[in-house]
Amino acid sequence: MSHHEHGVISLGIDIGSTATKAVVFTDHILGQSMTPTGWDPKKAGLQVLNEALDAAGVQQSQVGAIIGTGYGRISLPLFTRRVTEITCHALGAHFLHNATRTVIDIGGQDCKVIALDEEGEVTDFIMNDKCAAGTGRFLQIMAAILDVSLDDLGALASTAEPVALSSMCTVFAEAEVTGLLARGVGKAGIAAGVIDTVAQRIHALSGKVPLVEGVTFTGGMARNEQICHRIAHNLGTRLHVPANPQFVGALGAALIGQDLLTSPSSRKGLRHDPNQNLC
Repeated sequence: MSHHEHGVISLGIDIGSTATKAVVFTDHILGQSMTPTGWDPKKAGLQVLNEALDAAGVQQSQVGAIIGTGYGRISLPLFTRRVTEITCHALGAHFLHNATRTVIDIGGQDCKVIALDEEGEVTDFIMNDKCAAGTGRFLQIMAAILDVSLDDLGALASTAEPVALSSMCTVFAEAEVTGLLARGVGKAGIAAGVIDTVAQRIHALSGKVPLVEGVTFTGGMARNEQICHRIAHNLGTRLHVPANPQFVGALGAALIGQDLLTSPSSRKGLRHDPNQNLC
């Protein structure tokens, strides 16, 4: 049986500031792809579209709806509809773990706390996009100062008690970290302090949106075990982490495509993610 006999096919594309993701979907994920967004969001969007279709063994002509989300969603003319990433992250997280009532998403240039109801609909959200603190960009800058990769930052942080950083502002934190290194303060403690700063930022944001049990952590930063651990510790709650947290927005977009193509009730009972982790 060929893929397209599963039912209607939708495609979600999430063009983020750091990475662009695509998910091809029927009643489950048929294929997905991810690439750095770089300087050309349109090119990145077309690349993941073609790669995800190839992975799914599907022709573009078989796709009934292509939904765009993320900051670069205006860059592709082929979208059936464009939807905010807030809505897409909520729907994607709810699909993967239907007990989700709060979504924490750390993107490249923003972080969000989203409250949702039992249907996966957004009831409230808060977003920090005016300041790099609490974002992937903040962690990238700090990792560069410490001369470690972003992946290694978490591992390094797990080996020491955090050194308290007084500033959450990227510019001041840069100066502070540079000064701590010059004084011979250990890198591991600084790394732990940097991650704590991000956790504190999320905690401050979550104070403005009711943090209901059933917290799912999405975005590329959720792949970092130490970041998960520190945020969970700061919030005093367990975090559900999907197997591929960076694809949650694109999945949500694909689910919206399904809703356009079928009746809304058809999404009930779809399979959930067996590979999710707990922090």
